[in-house]
Amino acid sequence: MDDLHAINEALNRKAGRKLIPSIGVSLSLVTIVWASLAFRREVFVVLVVVAVILGIREIVRAFSLVKTFISEPALVIASLILVVATWRGGVAGLAVATAMSLPILLVDLLRKGPNGFVKSATATSLVLIYLPFLAGFLLLLARPDDGLSRVMTFVILVSCNDTFGYLVGVLFGKHPLAPTISPKKSWEGFAGSILFTIAGGALSFHYLLHLHWWIGAVLGLMVVFTATSGDLIESAMKRDLSLKDMGSILPGHGGILDRLDSVLLTAPALWLALEIVRRYL
Repeated sequence: MDDLHAINEALNRKAGRKLIPSIGVSLSLVTIVWASLAFRREVFVVLVVVAVILGIREIVRAFSLVKTFISEPALVIASLILVVATWRGGVAGLAVATAMSLPILLVDLLRKGPNGFVKSATATSLVLIYLPFLAGFLLLLARPDDGLSRVMTFVILVSCNDTFGYLVGVLFGKHPLAPTISPKKSWEGFAGSILFTIAGGALSFHYLLHLHWWIGAVLGLMVVFTATSGDLIESAMKRDLSLKDMGSILPGHGGILDRLDSVLLTAPALWLALEIVRRYL
């Protein structure tokens, strides 16, 4: 038992976070997502809203450390509008709601005066696009009749990328992928992500979406790049803000944004890919 504990501690040190709680949280989140879509899809909408609001709270707190003001209430209201518009109007509703929300948020910042306006306006625009807009594509994946299969395929692809990249990196990682941005990421872990996400894509597309396995393999490769890019973008934000994690709400992960990093960039890419497949293949 002591040997297992020592091995676990060694893995935790190398990975930079606790392995067992991380796996437990990941499995719990997957179960919650599946249950929400399997029994009533509106519950999934509520989950997305909660995740976005918690993410906004984290990023507002993070930007406050560098004296950049972002209006949390205004962004929460805008997020709720985007969610409703997306769920009821699809991609057109998401686009129109985003286009309307951005100028309103900028006008709202005028109440603070000109000092720091450019910083606040830039940060506010970033948060609007990064969180509620990109998260809106999760809702677009869930809207069709086969929304459960689409979202679970998405979950499988992102989980394969994150989990096996993490495990292979911890066990075999020696060559840093982006040492100045995310020192724990390695080329070996990246190779593990490619291998297992391609396999996960082929299997999920065949058995869940009933599409050609090779389409899933190709899109699995795409997800490796979008998910890894999302992870690196969030890591760059944290390093610029001198933070280890965006929060502490999820044991073994950190904050909500630390869990959403690979999700946010992958959702629009997979939604677009599935739309192209549906129309032309």
